[in-house]
Amino acid sequence: MKKILLAAAFVAMGLGSANAQTGLQTSKFLDNWYLGAKAGVSTPLTFNHTFPLNPNFGIKLGKNFSPVFGANIEALAGFGDNQFVAQVPEHMVLDSKTFVKTFNLGLNGTINWTNLFLGYNENKVFHFGTEAGIGWGTYFGDRGHINDANNWGDNDDLTAKTSLTFTWDLGGAAKPWQIYVEPGIYWNLTHGPKDAVQFDKRAAQLALQVGFNYKFKTSNGTHNFKTLDLTAANNEINDLRAQLAKKPKEVIKTVTKEVPVEKTTTNTVRMDNLYFVTFQQGKSNLTAAAKKSLDKIKEGSHVEIVGTASPEGSKEINDRLSQARADVVANYLKGRKVNVDSATGKGVQGVTSNRIAVVYVK
Repeated sequence: MKKILLAAAFVAMGLGSANAQTGLQTSKFLDNWYLGAKAGVSTPLTFNHTFPLNPNFGIKLGKNFSPVFGANIEALAGFGDNQFVAQVPEHMVLDSKTFVKTFNLGLNGTINWTNLFLGYNENKVFHFGTEAGIGWGTYFGDRGHINDANNWGDNDDLTAKTSLTFTWDLGGAAKPWQIYVEPGIYWNLTHGPKDAVQFDKRAAQLALQVGFNYKFKTSNGTHNFKTLDLTAANNEINDLRAQLAKKPKEVIKTVTKEVPVEKTTTNTVRMDNLYFVTFQQGKSNLTAAAKKSLDKIKEGSHVEIVGTASPEGSKEINDRLSQARADVVANYLKGRKVNVDSATGKGVQGVTSNRIAVVYVK
């Protein structure tokens, strides 16, 4: 009987097919991380004393949660004190005696506008994005100047960063490397004696930096997000839907021929004996529509349930997910006083997106 349920499930896969022709393979927490370094120069945003420029160097550790959104931690050291305004009024200028003049540690969010508006493509080389975040900045070698008798301020300040990124993916088909050009502004948000948070160009630096990132290898075997071509699967689903619409009796008859019927079996497989519950990718929770369908099964009925999963992910995960789908349907029906004779997860069945649970009413 379980084989009959699985065969019927393949026919019913068209009930929950997706419209998209491509999709992203599920990623894990350790996927899509990158590590990089950058160097550049900055100058006061007021442009009242542009040269000599202030050199800087930084490292960056980040993760892309999706092809559009991500985050990173950035550490940046500054080596110049040309009109680097540490406090306002403007005559309070950094007068550092150390090699490293400033240090900034920031947490930034990232947006890839190219992927947002043009869609993600593994073969895409150029990306345009933005970064913005908050951080902590400190100044070295100038304690007597900044922390003077009038208590104008201190060496530690809240900072912010706003920047654009122009990025190119390199390294052949794998594209593990990125180079980027990043113009941006580093803001000192608490530059006054009372540390009031404010954006003031007199306490900001305009920077231009060039850097590179190395994208670590992911669980999908690449250094990027992996797209899946669903065209063939959708075509097969549409073909099955057409067959079911034209000749439902012949389709069911053909399916049941492949399974020998025990002599003691007197049940007849009909479409009205079967209920199909669809699930979202990677999910095992029942939707309101699924519960409404299951509510049609009469109290006291005896049922058999088979859960399945789509091909994405590992076998272990799919086996566990398919069993969870069978169990959640079984628990819901038991709550409605329906007799569940069996609830079995069968993992992946076929090559198409059969994220369903099939309920057979005896």
